[in-house]
Amino acid sequence: MPNQSTAPEASPIPKVLDLKASDLSAVLRAGWSDFCKAPLFGIFFSAIYFFGGWVMLLIYTQVGEIWWAVPFWVGFPMIAPFAAVGLYEVSKQFEQGTHPTWKHILGVVIAERYRQIPSIGALIMFWFIVWIFVSHSVFAIIFGLSAMGSTPDFIGMLTTQNGLMLLAGELVIGAFFAFVVYMTTVMGLPLLLDRELDFITAMIISTKTVIENPTIMMIWAMIIAICLFAGMLLGFLGLFIALPVLGHATWHLYRRALSK
Repeated sequence: MPNQSTAPEASPIPKVLDLKASDLSAVLRAGWSDFCKAPLFGIFFSAIYFFGGWVMLLIYTQVGEIWWAVPFWVGFPMIAPFAAVGLYEVSKQFEQGTHPTWKHILGVVIAERYRQIPSIGALIMFWFIVWIFVSHSVFAIIFGLSAMGSTPDFIGMLTTQNGLMLLAGELVIGAFFAFVVYMTTVMGLPLLLDRELDFITAMIISTKTVIENPTIMMIWAMIIAICLFAGMLLGFLGLFIALPVLGHATWHLYRRALSK
């Protein structure tokens, strides 16, 4: 007798809805409210990026490769969304009238390894590695290979004409890489957590949401970038507020952007 499939039934494809400017202020208020109701979850998931960021900067400093801080800071928004996966579930629990527990939230996050989020995660990490390679190449083109091995006066180097060219190039190219990730994940990650869809479909729906609501989604991208960079400039301490509030808010934006 053939085995019965235990795979869950695929969810219907959601419809992209129209977003208004007022939606952004509403989701930010909702994100702040969720953070205040369960701050420890936000602090926990943000701590991963806080300590990870400092460890990488210390390593770069010790090995004399502090210039790597530039591509890391520019590329950080590409990997930050993954801190939000657990936060999406926290907001989902509040939405359903249930108070989240550590057992449930961590259980959901761990269980995601059997679903589609790791696939989209692998693509994003590959894209991040490509960005690092491109950033490495831009540095070599502007300063030459000899400068990469020894950068004793990193700040002074960045204030030169070539240094300003490097920063401009890194920001423009990095913004392109980050925006591609943003388009495919801003709705894709909460969609994969919430429904049974393959990651390619989720990425397409996320991209479609950005295309059909260009102004609102561009403003949201700018809000995310500004908040994350501000949080990093404060010694990564600002991420303990920026990441959870943005994570919770993105969940609420997802609810407003796609039909149930």
